[in-house]
Amino acid sequence: TPWIKLEVIADNDTLQPDVVGLVEAADILIKDGFEVFPYCTEDLSVAMRLVETGCKVVMPWAAPIGSAKGIINRDALKLLRDRLPDVALVVDAGLGAPSHAAEALELGYDAGLLNTAIGKAADPVAMATAFKLGIGAGRTAYEAGLMEARDFASPSTPVIGTPFWHAVS
Repeated sequence: TPWIKLEVIADNDTLQPDVVGLVEAADILIKDGFEVFPYCTEDLSVAMRLVETGCKVVMPWAAPIGSAKGIINRDALKLLRDRLPDVALVVDAGLGAPSHAAEALELGYDAGLLNTAIGKAADPVAMATAFKLGIGAGRTAYEAGLMEARDFASPSTPVIGTPFWHAVS
């Protein structure tokens, strides 16, 4: 296969990607005929540079590898989806619960890459099933069109033609 997952690690304690080296390595590998799937941070400028080099898939972390913290910078991940609508986006690290995967798919991500959350579960098969259900629910919710969050209450129950004990004006 010409597919290659690319990780260029900057720090052994945080496993944070070396984004400069990542873009350089992706460029070299793409020129050599590989389809590169880069593991990166949620930084928009880095993702855009990876796409400019020819990456058709970008794989930002939700949180550091193996942390199980879930999405720690939701706004940045949402911005990636908004600004890169035609790029396949895969959350690559930090997911610890099926609800984390559901949230990523609700943001419009195409997939989640899992390892530690399943491998360290008491019942890995059951956990894999739970993630499958979370991913399905998240994707269905995204496709159904989630309502936007509001800063204040807003009535949603229709009142015209509904018998209420008081008049609504």
